[in-house]
Amino acid sequence: MSLLTKFFGGGGKGGKGPSPQEAIQKLRETEEMLTKKQEFLEKKIEQELQIAKKNGTKNKRAALQALKRKKRYEKQLAQIDGTLSTIEFQREALENANTNTEVLKNMGFAAKAMKSAHENMDIDKVDDLMQDITEQQELAQEISDAISKPVGFGEEFDEDELLAELDELEQEELDKNLLEIGGPENVPLPNVPSTSLPSRPAKKEEDEDDMEDLQRWAMEAM
Repeated sequence: MSLLTKFFGGGGKGGKGPSPQEAIQKLRETEEMLTKKQEFLEKKIEQELQIAKKNGTKNKRAALQALKRKKRYEKQLAQIDGTLSTIEFQREALENANTNTEVLKNMGFAAKAMKSAHENMDIDKVDDLMQDITEQQELAQEISDAISKPVGFGEEFDEDELLAELDELEQEELDKNLLEIGGPENVPLPNVPSTSLPSRPAKKEEDEDDMEDLQRWAMEAM
């Protein structure tokens, strides 16, 4: 049994592997742990940098030790960055695989349901049923048309004769109205007035009077 098998707890041939959901959850927990480790290392790097700056001129040995520790922390931080990238890629691939598995499972379930729904269906019976439905619809339309037609109960009339009779009635009514407007022939006319109308002065005489008044006014003004 290899060291990796011992570390990850691998069993024999009959051992059952973890489900995709369990594996995704484990990867997320590992990401959170490494992220916290990152934050811790970043703080340690900043502390060692401050120690090196503080002892740069006073205690050179202490400053060099602080810089060495800072380099180790930076190396660990770089390793964690690479590990996080790998774990993130693995988690995303596992999530995509899990999604595809669920999609295929649901599609298979739907296919079985459709097959079960069509199991008792016969295409010939469906055609016959649709033909019966069409015939019943046509019959219903014929019945509706028959019901909507007006029923004369055996009384049939010539429409042209009815129109001719209507024209005669209209003409008689028109002649009657004309006679009422014209009146009888022996209606007496109004009498001519016996007194003469007053005469209106001629316009020419008025113009001559106005001209004489104008000339008289001009002579007086001179």
